Amino acid sequence: MANTNTATAAKKVANSANSVTESSTPIADKVSESLHHSADSISEQAAKTEEKVRATAAQSAETMHEKQAQAKDMWQSSALKNYVDNNPVATAGIAFAAGALLSSILIKKK
Repeated sequence: MANTNTATAAKKVANSANSVTESSTPIADKVSESLHHSADSISEQAAKTEEKVRATAAQSAETMHEKQAQAKDMWQSSALKNYVDNNPVATAGIAFAAGALLSSILIKKK
């Protein structure tokens, strides 16, 4: 009889634990489901943002290469490049004089 009472008491305790678990589980499940949904949503947004950033970076790199090629073409066909190539010593003298003039102006203003 003691074993029967112990078994019955154990069943009652187990049933009580299950009913407590079942009554608190729906809220926990809803919170868990909401958190999983939020994490999935954030993950999707991060993936979309990463794709946009990569596409923009690729487009920017392409634009920079085009601009660099244009600048090289302009420099190759400029009169200044021809002068620098034909008169390197004069070019160095002009650069030195411009630097000396600029530094003397800046020093006097202080």
